[in-house]
Amino acid sequence: MEKCYNDILFKLEVAINDLEIETDYSIQRIETAIKYIISSLSELKQFVIKKDFKSIQEEIYFFKHQKPVIVSKLIYYNAIYKIETKKPYGTKCIRKYFTKELKKLKRFFDNNLDFYKYYRSHNSFLDENFFVREKHDIRLWLDTFYFEADHRFSTSHDYKVAKIIANDLIQVYIEDQLNSINKQRKIESSMLTWTASKTDLTELIYALYAQGVFGNGKADIKLIVKSFESFCNIDLGDFYRTYLELKNRKLNRTKFLDTMHESLLKKMDEQDER
Repeated sequence: MEKCYNDILFKLEVAINDLEIETDYSIQRIETAIKYIISSLSELKQFVIKKDFKSIQEEIYFFKHQKPVIVSKLIYYNAIYKIETKKPYGTKCIRKYFTKELKKLKRFFDNNLDFYKYYRSHNSFLDENFFVREKHDIRLWLDTFYFEADHRFSTSHDYKVAKIIANDLIQVYIEDQLNSINKQRKIESSMLTWTASKTDLTELIYALYAQGVFGNGKADIKLIVKSFESFCNIDLGDFYRTYLELKNRKLNRTKFLDTMHESLLKKMDEQDER
């Protein structure tokens, strides 16, 4: 059992490490990692069912220390996949979203505190109940998941151990994301801040867009607006509605641009007089 497990784990970690060369958690990369893990678990399951264990001690060790390592990877990548695919837009929304995800981890910890203490303290007096197949005790913190699992390859608590390992990794991932957001906020706070009105900035953006000064006139207005929002540390909201309001002005549609033109000429005239 030891050799088979080590071979499967080694091949899996090499495959995942090759994927991890990429710097970001792209959806496609996460999907590929999940496929690798599922394949590894299937191979391991077939071996266990075919060969079985030589002793109770070997079975306990497998379900307490070995299988959870691989299952935890599946839980982790599946969680990251869900987090990334459901992640909202906007810095404030993302911070709130990640904070909620951290609270979910805390709830799992609170709901399983007794088992956390048992597992973290390296206790073993209940191992035969927790990590031997068909030895479950309904009074010992069972999950509904266990009753639907294949009992040839599952015990009452091996998945819970995997969940504990995975949650530690998920917490690190979420905290890293929050730290990146906080760093970005510090950078943004030191940037130029637009102090005129949002309407004025929208008028300027659409003027530049109409002039075709970005990407030879092929740049999308949404991308231009997003870039200005980032650079000027501002949220323009429904910018298209603001543009429609500009169009519907009865007098002086380009009030801000006209004022800019006058201000620049005045500045030039003042410098000429010096």
